[in-house]
Amino acid sequence: MEHPEPDTRTLERRLGEYVRAVAVAVGVPAESVTVEISDTATAYLGLPRRWPDRPGQDIMLVWSERRGWSLAVETDPAEDPVVIARQGGGDLVPAPRAVAQFVTDTAAGRRPGQERLRPAATTRRVLAERLSPYVHHPR
Repeated sequence: MEHPEPDTRTLERRLGEYVRAVAVAVGVPAESVTVEISDTATAYLGLPRRWPDRPGQDIMLVWSERRGWSLAVETDPAEDPVVIARQGGGDLVPAPRAVAQFVTDTAAGRRPGQERLRPAATTRRVLAERLSPYVHHPR
């Protein structure tokens, strides 16, 4: 018998804990982090630094259950963000330190293999299971 999909609260809590761990690794304050579960699970981290080749624009680290992690330039709210780089490797839930290394490497102009492997499609049940190690305190 297959386990049912997790409820929205469970997925949001687990994704929130994972994204907070990524924020700590990247050096993003908690008030710059947002997680949303709707038709697509997404996360946003406003980076506290400027990008070398885009000094006048804010940069964000975004995650989606369909694409994984991306660095993008913030644009007008009515427009899609301009993606600078996507983290490759095929893992939707890479370790926070791997995400931090992706940010560091991209800022330094090193972008090896970012588009080689896109994350594999997964169910929300599998995603919730992958995120469960990041939940430290039951609520």
